[in-house]
Amino acid sequence: MLETALLALGLVLIVEGLVYALAPSLIEQMLVALSALPVEARRLMGAIALVLGLILVWAAKTLGA
Repeated sequence: MLETALLALGLVLIVEGLVYALAPSLIEQMLVALSALPVEARRLMGAIALVLGLILVWAAKTLGA
């Protein structure tokens, strides 16, 4: 279980690091666009991302990861 959590965290950090390393100006534009959204919309986006993440983790565990 700990191995899977460390693997998942490492993969997230790789993806995040790539975005910041390859397109830092895009991150700034995205932050400006996000700040223009109402709090409820940002909360909904976070909840959707959470549910999708849980589904992906469940699917990976079901397939034998």
